[in-house]
Amino acid sequence: MTADEAAGGPVRVVLADDQPLIRSGLRVLIADHPDLNVVGEAGTGAQAVRLVRELRPDVVVMDIRMPGMDGIEATGLITAGPESARVVVLTTFDDDEYVYAALRAGASGFLIKDMSLEGILSAIRVVAAGEALIAPSVTRRLIEEFAARPEPAPPARAVAGITGREREVLVLVGRGMSNSEIAERLVISVATAKAHVARLFSKLEARDRVQLVIMAYEMGLVAPPR
Repeated sequence: MTADEAAGGPVRVVLADDQPLIRSGLRVLIADHPDLNVVGEAGTGAQAVRLVRELRPDVVVMDIRMPGMDGIEATGLITAGPESARVVVLTTFDDDEYVYAALRAGASGFLIKDMSLEGILSAIRVVAAGEALIAPSVTRRLIEEFAARPEPAPPARAVAGITGREREVLVLVGRGMSNSEIAERLVISVATAKAHVARLFSKLEARDRVQLVIMAYEMGLVAPPR
């Protein structure tokens, strides 16, 4: 949960897209929902990075293709900085290669440009709450295809540092299960499942569930989809 949410305030959002019409449309859609507040707009990646440093938003809705610094580079700078803003990438169905790079840069999820209003609002709220978008079929497909690609194996200490139960939980997270689904599968309480996931975040230094999904595949704990 973000600091603003904990204080009862709206989720602070920055919109980054080089097309003013898209920014305007998103701003109008979000304006009707008091729990969300657009605090800034950027037309380039560089502007987005600057706004994050100045405004400290909770979520940045980031287009990938922008002039100058693109959304991937901007995402990397934003997620590596002390501001801790989360990034949701704006994408289209033919952007797979860019999305893979955005995941590596630290994106917490994706918005499909033609998705429903409720889907867009839900995505922003989910990411602001510290979760990641792995439920929608297109997002799951992107994550699985990305994670199945050959990448350097993580340090052995990362695998050795987790308990047997945490390893089981990581496998289920890698399969896209929610905390409640994990609890049901392992016959534990939802609170216990949530605690295991929280410890995985800490031990594996993962930002969110997207990174845990990727790690589960990279560690060989979950087989790539066929």
